[in-house]
Amino acid sequence: MWSIGERALQCGAYIAETGCTVRACAEMFGTSKSTVHKDVTERLPQLDAALAERVKRVLDINLSERHIRGGASTKKKYARMNKKC
Repeated sequence: MWSIGERALQCGAYIAETGCTVRACAEMFGTSKSTVHKDVTERLPQLDAALAERVKRVLDINLSERHIRGGASTKKKYARMNKKC
């Protein structure tokens, strides 16, 4: 089990390397989205400012693309529903 600081560093490194979402990171590390978000936005800047800046850029990109992912997900959902009927 990691300490809070180690977890924040691990989550930050994972997000920076993969460009994944907070949700995907939470699933990978077995924590909640809220915990990952707090780790990378509040705790990480105090531990590693350079890594925190890289993570912030990834999160900003993910935020700007969120509406596209949501639309694609909804499109898949209704395609599956129509296929069953």
